[in-house]
Amino acid sequence: SIEDIRDVRSGHKTEGMEKYAKDVPEYRCFSIVFKDQRKNLDLIASSEDDANHWISGLAKIIAHSNSMNQKQKLQHWIHTCLRKADKNKDNKMSLKELKNFLKEVNIEVDDYHAKKIFQHCDKSKTEALEDDEIEEFYKILTERKEIDKIFQKYSDAEGFMSCQNLVRFLYETQQEEDAVVAAPALIQRYEPNERAKRGNAMTKDGFLMYLLSDDGSIFNSSHRKVYQDMTQPLSHYLVSSSHNTYLMEDQLTGPSSTEAYIRALTKGCRCVELDCWDGPNSEPVIYHGYTLTSKILFSDVIKAIKNYAFKTSPYPVIISLENHCSVEQQKVMAHHMTTIFQDMLLVAPVDGNRSQFPSPEQLKGKILVKGKKLSRQEDPSGTNGNNNLEAEDVSDEDEAAEIEDESVKTEIEQKGKSDTLKLAKELSDTVVYCKSVHFNGFEDPNHPRPFYEMSSFTESKALKLAQESGTSFIHHNIRHLSRIYPAGWRTDSSNYNPVDLWNVGCQIVALNFQTPGTEMDVYQGRFQDNGFSGYVLKPEFLRDEQTQFNPKSIPGGTWGTKKKLLLKIISGQQLPKVNKSKNSIVDPKVTIEIHGVQQDNSKKQTKVIENNGFNPKWDEEFTFDIEIPALALVRFVVEDFDMSTKNDFIGQYTLPFTSLKQGYRHIHLLTKNGDPYSSSTLFVYVNIQDYD
Repeated sequence: SIEDIRDVRSGHKTEGMEKYAKDVPEYRCFSIVFKDQRKNLDLIASSEDDANHWISGLAKIIAHSNSMNQKQKLQHWIHTCLRKADKNKDNKMSLKELKNFLKEVNIEVDDYHAKKIFQHCDKSKTEALEDDEIEEFYKILTERKEIDKIFQKYSDAEGFMSCQNLVRFLYETQQEEDAVVAAPALIQRYEPNERAKRGNAMTKDGFLMYLLSDDGSIFNSSHRKVYQDMTQPLSHYLVSSSHNTYLMEDQLTGPSSTEAYIRALTKGCRCVELDCWDGPNSEPVIYHGYTLTSKILFSDVIKAIKNYAFKTSPYPVIISLENHCSVEQQKVMAHHMTTIFQDMLLVAPVDGNRSQFPSPEQLKGKILVKGKKLSRQEDPSGTNGNNNLEAEDVSDEDEAAEIEDESVKTEIEQKGKSDTLKLAKELSDTVVYCKSVHFNGFEDPNHPRPFYEMSSFTESKALKLAQESGTSFIHHNIRHLSRIYPAGWRTDSSNYNPVDLWNVGCQIVALNFQTPGTEMDVYQGRFQDNGFSGYVLKPEFLRDEQTQFNPKSIPGGTWGTKKKLLLKIISGQQLPKVNKSKNSIVDPKVTIEIHGVQQDNSKKQTKVIENNGFNPKWDEEFTFDIEIPALALVRFVVEDFDMSTKNDFIGQYTLPFTSLKQGYRHIHLLTKNGDPYSSSTLFVYVNIQDYD
């Protein structure tokens, strides 16, 4: 369906088109890119006009679908299910079809109740529901008694909530500070009844529309745009970063693809990885060295990065180069980057800044290269560089060689691995602010290392440092960038928990973006903050030169006020079917997880509601103590309970504690791959108090 389309691209903008349609004019070609891991659909039209009709037509339908409000999405979804249930296509609904429909929308109703609803709606007594009767059935089905109850408290006998009462609700219950300004605007935005709108009041329908909208979401809508200070040094931000970005699947035999770079960049990723090896015809290739993963051209990846680097965020992209090429092919790499990126490539320090990193604001629209640099070209200002130097040996950083796999080890033994590599001056020149160096322990404050030197750590090494020298690691990460990558045994592309490393200020915590799961949910939850820009400012206590903060032992300090979080899980709406078999109805339960410093990590769950994914009601309250709110994230997970096997994932939503809105809120659930469901929600009540 239209909801499954992520993008429509004209011309040769996918690998399939590049490979197989080179000889077909670009103006006749277009590709449909789907969500999830589905393959692209590459199409060739008979003429330019035909292609344009398809491209503009699809764009209009997608735009219309995206602009639907929650109520319209719900109607659209229910009508789709109605059409499926109307087996004989007579636009009427028999009792049997009604039962099928209820199964389709994920609700188990016994025969007695189904018959009762049917008879109540069948006013014409024709044993079939049509037109107004189906409308009546729809109303019964979508009734939200829990919202009616809240509305009644603030409305008059005629069913209107005055602007004054809406202000009261926003201020008292929703904790909205600008309630007086917000109330009239919400009425204008969401009230469908013209009479109520003219009287500056809200009906029950308008109230429901507001609660289902972005303004009624649990995520603070003002955090959907960049609101943090973007003028601090680059090392003061967490940076959304991907590991072995070229891989679509596992680390040993899966395909490499330029599409993987496009997906990561459009998911807000700001640091991508390129493993470069000598290829045929003097053209370097990218793949996971020593393995059977497929190879792609370095130049194709550079083109893809150029085209998609700044579509989602204007802030800098860091290219992490792992270079295994001969000097000749390194020169080709440097040539491709300078000619394809052109002005985007940062080749000189910003404003001659030599003492600390420039800010994301200063680096907007720029691509930075992280890699080895010739030792005699140390100073990024270039003042003491020896420009006659052509190439010299530098230590080789070879993460691929760390893979724990027998065939990889054999391959390395046969090739005979050297610890050094000749580095071409041309490639060295592309590295300005991110010079890769081996980590030799935390620096002596009396002999500080240049700020632009950065190290990469495997997850286990980084976690050990965080565990044993948390405060030193935090101090190191105030001036220097640190990149963390998954352990060599993760050949299945599984991920590690990024939170423990963010807690000590590590910026470039690289995950396998192609692998869904809790770790990636938490990752995307953290980076939906600050306008999904891929840069999130670290809290003050992770940036302060004098900080004594250590996430492992939290003495009294200025880490922010301890909070008490009260969450009431009230109800769920239109949860998707997990098992597609017609008779399978979900048994949903909700788990609330806190991810933060060790003391804050916690998990609580609701009871299981049997056979109702359409409108389950829990009405359960939970409280959590949050020591360090600035580092905490809250994850809501809905699962289909199964007594005999592992529970099936239904949907989830993760957000930073500091982005929580209070009061009655809807949570718009996301799929396993992080895409929004069209109308699946949880309805909750949130209250945050300072801890006494």
